[in-house]
Amino acid sequence: MLEEKGFTVWLVNPRHLKSVPGRKTDVLDCQWIQQLHTFGLLKGSFRPDNEVCVLRAYLRQRTMLITYASHHVQHMQKALSQMNLKLQHVLGDITGVTGMKILRSILAGERDLQTLAGMRDHRCKHDEPTIAKALEGHWREEHLFALAQAVDLFDFYHRQIADCDQKIQACLAAFEDQTQGTEPPPPPKRKQRRNNPGFDLHGDLFRMTGVDLTRIDGIDAPTVLKVLSETGLDMSRFPTEKHFASWMGLCPGNKTSGGKILSSKTKPSANRAAAAFRLAANGLHNSHSALGAFLRRKKAQLGKPQAITATAHKLARLFYFMLKNGTAYVDAGQEDYENRYRERVVTALGRKARALGYKLIEIEN
Repeated sequence: MLEEKGFTVWLVNPRHLKSVPGRKTDVLDCQWIQQLHTFGLLKGSFRPDNEVCVLRAYLRQRTMLITYASHHVQHMQKALSQMNLKLQHVLGDITGVTGMKILRSILAGERDLQTLAGMRDHRCKHDEPTIAKALEGHWREEHLFALAQAVDLFDFYHRQIADCDQKIQACLAAFEDQTQGTEPPPPPKRKQRRNNPGFDLHGDLFRMTGVDLTRIDGIDAPTVLKVLSETGLDMSRFPTEKHFASWMGLCPGNKTSGGKILSSKTKPSANRAAAAFRLAANGLHNSHSALGAFLRRKKAQLGKPQAITATAHKLARLFYFMLKNGTAYVDAGQEDYENRYRERVVTALGRKARALGYKLIEIEN
């Protein structure tokens, strides 16, 4: 409301207020904040533009609907277990093609095990006799009622998700075209997740950013959408990539006292963009890219949690540079990364040897 009236609103971090000396205990907070702002001692925190806030609201609503739908998947599994049906143990996902066919047939009154097992999709790992054996149980009325309600609620939330996708698509179409007529590159071949939006998200993201951010290893189109809905498109709001990583809580801390570092762990943060980068970094363990090699090396040095944070930091920096400068990402590959890492290690060993009065000599094989 204040922005609509023409005011420039600043969202101030309380930690910055606490670090300014001179506050008396009997001064009201509003008076102290007004005095600091008058002297120019306050700095506004990041808040995206209005159109990005609209996209962020739709995307957070969609995430909440997916969470609610997942709860009812657990309710389906509970009802099946109470009837002594082990369908979830022979199917990778009971909400897949085979699982939903069997569940809807059970709710329609079908009880023949061979008929139900015959609905198996050809991609299922287990055969029809195994599925039929897993369907042996007791068809109690109260548990069938609970299963029917769980399926209905699951379908309802997915209809709500589809409506939310339409709003998100319309919101993305309102952004300005940054491609200057350039055709979008083909999307990388990655496994499609079920909860992905049901429209050409890759093309919309390329049109509004002008670069293909999905070329970064581990980052797909839904991850890019989630990050952009939190950070916006204008990377000039962050002076450097270090400010960008610090805002998300991905950089090391600097808790010091008397010149001594007390702690360098990252500050606790509930930033959704940081969570998206961490999730993308976690999927690079088996990647043959330079980022995958970096993750594995850091995991051996620091452990898994710290390695994921370090890799997420690197992903955030790449994301920042690509979006700010409009440059394309080129992966040098795992071999190139290993060679450059070996050169750095050899250089450091040679420097240390010279400092001790020795000379490093390479052994020829």
